Amino acid sequence: MTRDTSDAILNRMMALHPKIIDLTLDRMWRCLAAVGDPHLEVPPVIHVAGTNGKGSTQAMIRAGLEAVGQSVHAYTSPHLARFHERIRVAGEIISEELLSSYLDDVYEANGGGSITYFEITTVAAFLAFARQPADWTLLEVGLGGRHDATNVIGRPELTIITKVDLDHQQFLGETIPEITYQKAGIIKQGVPVVVGPQHEAALEVIEKEAMRFSAPVMAYGQNWHVGEENGRLVYRDDNGLFDLPLPNLRGPHQIGNAGMAIAALRHLGFGEDACEGAVTRAFWPARMQRLKKGPLVERAPKAELWLDGGHNPAAGKALAETLRGLPKRATHLICGMLSTKDVVGYLRPLAAEAESLHAVAIPGEAATLPAEDTAEAARDVGFDTKVSASLDEAMADILAAEPDARILICGSLYLAGAVLRENG
Repeated sequence: MTRDTSDAILNRMMALHPKIIDLTLDRMWRCLAAVGDPHLEVPPVIHVAGTNGKGSTQAMIRAGLEAVGQSVHAYTSPHLARFHERIRVAGEIISEELLSSYLDDVYEANGGGSITYFEITTVAAFLAFARQPADWTLLEVGLGGRHDATNVIGRPELTIITKVDLDHQQFLGETIPEITYQKAGIIKQGVPVVVGPQHEAALEVIEKEAMRFSAPVMAYGQNWHVGEENGRLVYRDDNGLFDLPLPNLRGPHQIGNAGMAIAALRHLGFGEDACEGAVTRAFWPARMQRLKKGPLVERAPKAELWLDGGHNPAAGKALAETLRGLPKRATHLICGMLSTKDVVGYLRPLAAEAESLHAVAIPGEAATLPAEDTAEAARDVGFDTKVSASLDEAMADILAAEPDARILICGSLYLAGAVLRENG
């Protein structure tokens, strides 16, 4: 009997629930029980929630653990080029053979019951993590936290809440406190929680939830401090000081993400070697990623090509700060966004950092914002703007005028994924 490919199984799963997002845990409990409750058998869990920085912080923790010989499972979302990227088994992206096997097992056990795509694939990830040995399991929340499909671990080893900001308001609430309440739903009874740099209103909600569950809080600015001093990353807590290289993930915001990773590693008992590995060995694609090879780079040999998948106002601000820190060079944006995002809020801080913006639609995405709408929002915040029919057309237009330009492709992880697929 020939087993279906993972793509074929994933396509079948899309029909099991009419909504892409439906935040509740009832279907997860049912499906987990049907496959033997694998979430109870995974290695010790570090659970990460937040609006921005989840993926980067998790990548740094993984790099730090692996630097000292620890084996790590990791679950992230969304993927960029292939679904397989979401599931790392003992450090390696899951193979097609294992992925199709676990997806098939879960699909059959579910018996056609109503369940979302993210829920059933999360169950498959738990199955993979339970059946393959490792020292740690890193779980990144998909959306929110309280009712997210990953929030079925009764007692993780540690929880982490990265910067909470406005995003996904249609699901999580309109205000920072409302959104934070959802993120803080990963806090568990007696389990320590590392808290990154936060709005005051967010920190108040997190501390209130932590007190309710007697969860020790390790908060930035209170229990640990991190910053850049003389071109180095300096981390301080009650146990001492680390003087480390700056993170190899670019941008001032990565200092805070590195601080959370170091605080987590320190709490887990790891020393300077793990912490240095966290900041020097982490790689996280489409987070101010410099493209150095591939067809797009070959097409623009004199240009500097960058890719970033940030898509909310806080990400726009962080990206603007990153651009300001780069050597001066004529900078042009190619931007495509989803219709559900705050386009003006994302673009406003970037307007002062680029000469122009070429607006594109995201190829293959039904929820893409039309390029004309992105262009209109960009003009409203001060960009010199042009509508392009495709990424290729936008690049060609920029390069015709300035062959040695800095080109930043930005606005959506879905656009970033399309770029990475095209660039091989």
